[in-house]
Amino acid sequence: MKQKKHWYDYLWIASLTYLVLGFFNILFAWLGLLCFFIPLIISLVKGNKGYCNRYCGRGQLFGLLGGQFGLSRKRDIPAWMKSRGFRYGFLIFFLVMFLQMLWNTWLVFSGARELRQAVTLLWTFRVPWHWAYHQTGLPPAAAQFAFGFYSVMLTSTILGIVTMVLFKPRSWCVYCPMGTMTQLICKAKNR
Repeated sequence: MKQKKHWYDYLWIASLTYLVLGFFNILFAWLGLLCFFIPLIISLVKGNKGYCNRYCGRGQLFGLLGGQFGLSRKRDIPAWMKSRGFRYGFLIFFLVMFLQMLWNTWLVFSGARELRQAVTLLWTFRVPWHWAYHQTGLPPAAAQFAFGFYSVMLTSTILGIVTMVLFKPRSWCVYCPMGTMTQLICKAKNR
């Protein structure tokens, strides 16, 4: 018997739309903050990982690509990637990269640096992205934040796709920094 589909079963479309919109106008990257705040709020209020299990569009996208489209090898993720050390280490690394993004935004805001119209893939490779920024009435720091945030979101999507292909479809979910943070919140709240 087929399971009834709910509105939240289609949130993968929002995840894909976000990536496409940011490709054409970087200011759409600000919408990605929803993917940061909503999981935290749900875990703080409800004390569970409801966002990760039900509403995460990125996890749904990986499940669809790896499961229904067969792009996954469907192998178990290595034990070291499941380990607390790796997950917490990746979370710390991710937070350091996030703080660096905020620092770069501050430098543009304070006038110490000019706007860099580039997306950084895997926190290393700068890709010019100048076509995606159309000067607006917003301060350049708003665009700098968008370039940095889109870099984070695109990089994590690339990592998720790589682990989806190599392992099970939702392998990214095992070491996703947001999942690790919400898990820590849930453990603290349910103590």
